[in-house]
Amino acid sequence: MSAQTLVHVERLDKGFVLHNQGGVKLPVLRGISLAVDAGECLVLAGPSGSGKSTLLRCLYGNYLAPPGAVHVRHEGAWVDLGSAPPGELLELRRTTIGYVSQFLRVIPRIPALDIVSEPLRRRGVPAESAAGRARHLLERLRIPARLWTLPPATFSGGEQQRINIARGFVAEYPILLLDEPTAALDPDNRGAVVDLIAEARQRGCAIVGIFHDPAMQQAIGTRVFDLSPRRAA
Repeated sequence: MSAQTLVHVERLDKGFVLHNQGGVKLPVLRGISLAVDAGECLVLAGPSGSGKSTLLRCLYGNYLAPPGAVHVRHEGAWVDLGSAPPGELLELRRTTIGYVSQFLRVIPRIPALDIVSEPLRRRGVPAESAAGRARHLLERLRIPARLWTLPPATFSGGEQQRINIARGFVAEYPILLLDEPTAALDPDNRGAVVDLIAEARQRGCAIVGIFHDPAMQQAIGTRVFDLSPRRAA
């Protein structure tokens, strides 16, 4: 590891037990080790079922994966996600690790502007300052102002995904996990996301992402980590 490393994974194994199918064991990740430095964008590659989304969830602390370990740098110190107590994990997600999934999950009747600004308000940023940053991102992602005060449950898929992206980038996390954030977007909006990712890298964010579009991989990736079976075996 270098002084710039923000994510460090050692010998990570992850599988699942299918209890409704007689306890069949399904191995997914085997012996994964990697490191991601500040300013990098590591693209996860491999066929469907190779464990890309599973690995992202391990990096977010959703899945435990003993006997391996996932360490992230938080406020200058290393934290093992596998042993971190729930309160510390919540603090990591509040200040250090951001996650943009493929789907927007929101509480009904909450306006889009509040959804985007909420990560900043949880940090204690004044409401108007948080809303200003949210408005800036919504404008860059071409969400019309007339939609900002409306709940996004009835928005189009592409609009919902842009709300999701704005929420993920609003707090400028040191570590950012991206799970197919541009899948539902047109070329112009994909370009806006490429710009946001480039800016995040320039400020030193360590990014791990899944992008099935080869053009997106080439535009934003600094390295590719192949999770195809021959690599994970």
